[in-house]
Amino acid sequence: MVAFAAVLGAGAAFGYVFAGQQRAAAGAEQVQAPPQHSVVTSGDSPTPSVAATTTSSRPVVSAILPFNAKLTSSDIPVPGGGVRSGGCSGSLIAREWVVTAGHCFHDTKDNRIGGPPPYHMTVTVGKLKDSDPGGETAPVVDVRQSPVNDLAVVRLASPVDGITPLTIADTKPKVGQRLHFAGWGSLSAKAVAPSDHLKRGEFTVAKIGQTTVEASPVVARTVENSPCPDDSGAPFYAGDDKTGTLVAIVNTGPSCPQPGREVLARVDVVADWIRQQIG
Repeated sequence: MVAFAAVLGAGAAFGYVFAGQQRAAAGAEQVQAPPQHSVVTSGDSPTPSVAATTTSSRPVVSAILPFNAKLTSSDIPVPGGGVRSGGCSGSLIAREWVVTAGHCFHDTKDNRIGGPPPYHMTVTVGKLKDSDPGGETAPVVDVRQSPVNDLAVVRLASPVDGITPLTIADTKPKVGQRLHFAGWGSLSAKAVAPSDHLKRGEFTVAKIGQTTVEASPVVARTVENSPCPDDSGAPFYAGDDKTGTLVAIVNTGPSCPQPGREVLARVDVVADWIRQQIG
């Protein structure tokens, strides 16, 4: 996958995002977000519809990892015209808010952007498989980019009820701490497309940076138990299968499913900022 979002300073590369793109190698531990700005639309570039697409009756949600979120889009603009499809992963942190990777929302020059997205991004929560009944689905209507790392909080067009959101971590992770991973990324490094089912794995914290964490897999990596393309923003959390604390989210790492550490954006360093955005 082609790395997203040019970063300043030491510059960590972004990866694990949209179809047709290659992962970038992990860079320095701290990233500086591009200037945050809203997308301005004109008459020939209409604002995306913000109508919610939730099911007509209160849906049944998965009892396991109900907070997981799958983000998909079919109309991401590309340089020179035209559109492509793509996806990311995330997690519910409040009734109307999901955390994902900042580079999941970008302009045609791969700069991270905030405000109403310039393409339709649909979020589904509360499922383990695409074919599962129920779940909640709504479009993203607003994006808030973290000022210090590759993380964003996105607002949904309608609230999600009946699901306990993940708690935001307030404390620094510890080396050796075990974290759970859950994402909707590709099952191949070459044939890139979101999975039709939620992938799960376990990792341990190997190194702590100023705004990032490096995590090593507990068992040998496979496409089913570790991040691959389209897993950007997937949660690394502590807790059980129903509730938990969001410690970090997927940014980039080794080519899937090759050995190596995942580079994750720490949540605790932006915990206060997140609460300000969603409060």
